[in-house]
Amino acid sequence: MKVSVIGTGHVGSTLAFVLTLKNLVKELVLVGKTRESAMGDVLDLRHGQLFVNTPTQVSAGTLADSAGSDIIAMCASVPTPKDMNSRLELAKGNVKLMRELMPELARLSPDCKVVMVSNPVDVLVHYALEFTNLRPNQVVGTGTLVDSSRFRQLLAEELRIHSGDIRAYILGEHGDSQFPAMSCADAGGEPLDPTSARYELADRASKAGFEVLKYKGHTNYAVALAAAEIIECIITDAKHTLPVSLQVDGFLGVSDVCLSLPAVIGGNGIERVLHPRLNGREQGEFLHSAEVVRRVIASAAVD
Repeated sequence: MKVSVIGTGHVGSTLAFVLTLKNLVKELVLVGKTRESAMGDVLDLRHGQLFVNTPTQVSAGTLADSAGSDIIAMCASVPTPKDMNSRLELAKGNVKLMRELMPELARLSPDCKVVMVSNPVDVLVHYALEFTNLRPNQVVGTGTLVDSSRFRQLLAEELRIHSGDIRAYILGEHGDSQFPAMSCADAGGEPLDPTSARYELADRASKAGFEVLKYKGHTNYAVALAAAEIIECIITDAKHTLPVSLQVDGFLGVSDVCLSLPAVIGGNGIERVLHPRLNGREQGEFLHSAEVVRRVIASAAVD
């Protein structure tokens, strides 16, 4: 199994580290701005191979070295402004970057699955498909997977139930217009009432990434773990249901943008898109998310 990580900043290097710990990947290629820029991570990971059960062959490379990848994790991004208030501020620069990278990556690995980690992830999943001949099932974004994890962690503290036993999704945009799908949230089959306190928890989850950004200047651990979870599901054909960014398949009449919905992730990438039974409020919020992302897709178009 060959995985290429494109972009070796905080997230890309952390993802590489997580993948070496999981004993899943036979060959791991790290692609930075130059081969030399990735060598520090490569050497550091090689030096730790004694301490993992199944050593991974780690190398630094260029786009050409990604040829034949089974999975490509896209972590490359333009610099994040220190005073950034919205991930959408990265749209124009990162769409241009995807236009430079994605066609060649897809040409070199036409059967790969792309895990989009860079932001704004929904916009970039859309353009990754537009700039390549990849099929919708081949491109999956981390989307609201981390947001949902944050929300479940906060609910777990309130309910005193392990977060893994809670089914609660944040859906829509990985951004300000995301929303909690409380109408289908439950623990042990018991519905979670949509209280005002729980909506406040969802709001906290929505802003949590910027709280981390304020304290340490970047986020890396949670999103790298989320990306690794998607990669593991693909490699092991696990068919776990995860809220991820994907090309919406006509749900609520939406088909021209990418947003997060629960999807079955397995060896074929996106195996199936699930359609949760949203109430009227949530349907409106999903359509609002679609409009927000649709506007950014149009404004970020590159000539």
